[in-house]
Amino acid sequence: MGYLSISVSSRASSVGLTPVHRSSYIPVVQSLVLAKRLKTPICWLRTKAVSLSARDPIRFRSAMAGTATTEKGKGDLQVFESEEDLSVSLAKYTADLSEKFIRERGAFTVVLSGGSLIQSLRKLLESPYLESVDWTKWHVSWVDERVVPKNHEDSNYKLAYDGFLSKVPIPPGNIYAINDTLTAEGAADDYEACLKQLVNNKVVDLSAASGFPKFDLMLLGMGPDGHVASLFPGHPLVNENKRWVTFIKDSPKPPPERITYTFPVINSSASIALVVCGSGKADAVHRALGNQENSDLLPVQIVSPEGKLTWFLDKPAASKL
Repeated sequence: MGYLSISVSSRASSVGLTPVHRSSYIPVVQSLVLAKRLKTPICWLRTKAVSLSARDPIRFRSAMAGTATTEKGKGDLQVFESEEDLSVSLAKYTADLSEKFIRERGAFTVVLSGGSLIQSLRKLLESPYLESVDWTKWHVSWVDERVVPKNHEDSNYKLAYDGFLSKVPIPPGNIYAINDTLTAEGAADDYEACLKQLVNNKVVDLSAASGFPKFDLMLLGMGPDGHVASLFPGHPLVNENKRWVTFIKDSPKPPPERITYTFPVINSSASIALVVCGSGKADAVHRALGNQENSDLLPVQIVSPEGKLTWFLDKPAASKL
């Protein structure tokens, strides 16, 4: 039996953006009853993944218990039977946004992360996207990077280049890697200067609301501990609100030296996709999206973009919701 996923992102507090998410899964046979209750038309249903965003605070009973509201972007939760199905949907989502922003502003600014995300982008390397996407208008940067040589196995640049960037015709000048000859602090300063130049050249928009760079799409992963970018639970950098790019020398996950975009930059995005796969991340997903209250927010719970947040989960990652 297919399942309908309901999700609502939360009201971000005035101090530090603290979203709380609620989600429930309802058999498709009950979806029309739910649609009538919510006064929301169900435009499409499929057994692989179905998503429905709610605009107003809703109180669910029994299996749908939970209340949430949203102040910024509307959270959209999509759960897939497999990572293969997820990758198919993620490719279409990305290609559609590429077409939209290129039509509207003549460029598409994309932020990548490391980990398994690059593998989940593989469907963009196939027809029809390989031929139909205007790759020459893409501008690619990284939400975080390890301060290692670009050919090092820990490099996010190398991961993305080997698995994705080397296979699409994005102009080399539109791919913004860190200066790997600098210290962590120097690399962060240099990357921020590069980003400011892109803003000055009108390649990257500046958010009118926050004054921080506004990327068209951030493709984010999440660690088993709930970290995003190189912003880890309990680390002071989670609270950085002045810098665009900062550095860390004591990462709890090796390698220890990294640079990272800060939360004000992340949350100024027009679109964020949070791509999470595997049962090893189910606990963090449950904490982020489940019904329990917790005073200590995971970094992933601080993600609250100006635009729209979409969660892409495979079934194992969502297994504890």
